[in-house]
Amino acid sequence: MSLTVVPVTGKDLRAVIPDLARLRMTVFRDFPYLYAGSPEYEEGYLATYLNAPGALVVLVRDGERVIGASTALPLLEETAEVRAPFLRSEFDPAAVLYLGESVLLPEYRGQGLGHRFFDEREAHAARLGLPITAFCAVQRPEDHPARPPSHRSLHAFWRARGYAERPDLETVLSWQDVGESQETPKVMRFWVRSGG
Repeated sequence: MSLTVVPVTGKDLRAVIPDLARLRMTVFRDFPYLYAGSPEYEEGYLATYLNAPGALVVLVRDGERVIGASTALPLLEETAEVRAPFLRSEFDPAAVLYLGESVLLPEYRGQGLGHRFFDEREAHAARLGLPITAFCAVQRPEDHPARPPSHRSLHAFWRARGYAERPDLETVLSWQDVGESQETPKVMRFWVRSGG
């Protein structure tokens, strides 16, 4: 196994969008996201990154195959739904790098790539002069019928990285769950790390 980590920015982003869309539709199909996925949804969602100055996609390749990806962009370049909680918070939205997804094929987990994704995105925030990094995660009930017995929360990992869960910062995003016939709203809660 020959893994390489490649940060991609600017005009080079367009070439990696198909790999990112494929990974999102594969990895997010599992709990807790249960994302049914469609090329149309992906095209609209990922257009935000193509049009955003300061956007970053961190790719992980095993040889030529893309097996993981992680994204970030300045919060001011994100959609209104993602920006909204920060407009009524103590944080200056102009000082925030929003960390999008980290998607990694299951067989490559547990090898330190989750830390590498955060390292790369936090370094990008520093290069952009943004002292705050934040992301949001879907809220699913503990007794959700699709929760597998093997599911492990990432909360301890995120706290160890210096992120604080902020129940006061939530937004709602909609997508179609596996087994649903239409999109439904999901509560997304933010985790924030400030101070560089």
